[in-house]
Amino acid sequence: MLAFTDSTRFGRRCFLRAGSLALGGAAFGPSVFGGAPLSAGKPGTDKSVIFLFLHGGPSQFETFDPKMTAPAEVRSVTGEVATALPGVTFGGSFPKLAALADRVTVVRSFTTGDANHDIKPVVGKDTFGANLGSAFASAAGGTDPTTGLPTNVLLFPRAVAPDAQAGTMSFGKFAATGPFGAAATPFQPDGDGELRRDMKLGIPLDRLGDRRTLLSAFDAAQAGLESESLDANRKTAFAMLLGGAADAFDLAKEDPKLVAKYDTAPLVKVDAIDKKWKNHKNYADNAQSLGKLLLLARRLCERGAGFVTVTTNFVWDMHADVNNATVKEGMSYMAPPLDHALCAFLEDVKARGLDEKILLVACGEMGRTPKINKNGGRDHWGNLAPLLLAGGGLKTGQVIGRSSSNGGEPNSEPVRMTNLIGTVMHTLFDVGRLRVTRGVSREVLQLSEYAPIPGLHE
Repeated sequence: MLAFTDSTRFGRRCFLRAGSLALGGAAFGPSVFGGAPLSAGKPGTDKSVIFLFLHGGPSQFETFDPKMTAPAEVRSVTGEVATALPGVTFGGSFPKLAALADRVTVVRSFTTGDANHDIKPVVGKDTFGANLGSAFASAAGGTDPTTGLPTNVLLFPRAVAPDAQAGTMSFGKFAATGPFGAAATPFQPDGDGELRRDMKLGIPLDRLGDRRTLLSAFDAAQAGLESESLDANRKTAFAMLLGGAADAFDLAKEDPKLVAKYDTAPLVKVDAIDKKWKNHKNYADNAQSLGKLLLLARRLCERGAGFVTVTTNFVWDMHADVNNATVKEGMSYMAPPLDHALCAFLEDVKARGLDEKILLVACGEMGRTPKINKNGGRDHWGNLAPLLLAGGGLKTGQVIGRSSSNGGEPNSEPVRMTNLIGTVMHTLFDVGRLRVTRGVSREVLQLSEYAPIPGLHE
């Protein structure tokens, strides 16, 4: 949700922050590139990244490396499905994505380094304890100079499904900025960020189009301001807020047929999810939100956002304990929304000519054990994890790396977290120009020096 409830409670501080959001003002951080669009001869590219974090740790076997020749206790419990790539199969729960395998790259030698539940692909030691998007925003500026849209956005399920649980911070702070400062904080439209606390946000996305309601709220806010000189700024700022910047967050602006194509809610019957699993609400939230989250992320990138973190709630755990279903049952809840959402996104960006402009990354914080446990689950495993990438002008239609025969270790040169970060940075920046640009932080330069995933940028 993104908007305003009790307009009479607006103070001067929150009003100015709203204006700065719309105008791309200093409250959201200036660009070290002089305020010009990144593609205007500057070290940044005109590309953007959507980082889909599959929180909980998906299994490599039931996703993109089924190992069907391995013993029964190792191989995918969901079987396999042939893909558009000769000789390559995915887990049997991904038939739609398998048909579009020529548009993605799967990495079968990706290792996250440990088996801890955290958020290290997005925020970890290799990103200096900051959201990777904050590193981008610290150099690119907090807002797009032409639209006023935040360049770094964080989307939890509640951003598109108001009844979803609040995003968990139990395993790390997705909005952490590390050394990059508050100005690089991801903008969080679901209502749990600082802007919400300042402005008492509360009007659902589908009411952002009600300009009369919003203008009335803003008029009430201005009545409490001491300086009449702010009137011109108000008109300019809120004209932008009520225009492109606000529209980017409003799925009601999309063709309803396209929204329906993305919608993953019909794929899982929420009432049929077994309530004995304490994780049942996360399964439901994931089904209700995942497709629309990717649609919203595409809208944001299309309109100027450079980095969008999309995270599920903590749904991809699969121990078969009191919290989580068995792998087979759990995949019936988790896989259909992911399969459908990824394909809807791939087809949509292709149709819009954005497949070369937007890089999609999908992974979790770890993988899963080669052997099914006694309860029918898979436990934590840090030596190998699934990784999928698509778009961004990178080479697709391939499998990078190999895994061992039991699917537990890389059987080729490992792809590490730093390689993934390097691919992201090389997508967002012209690294050669970045090195000689004044004002770029030491940390951003170091991130940009990480070697990208081999075989993607060739």
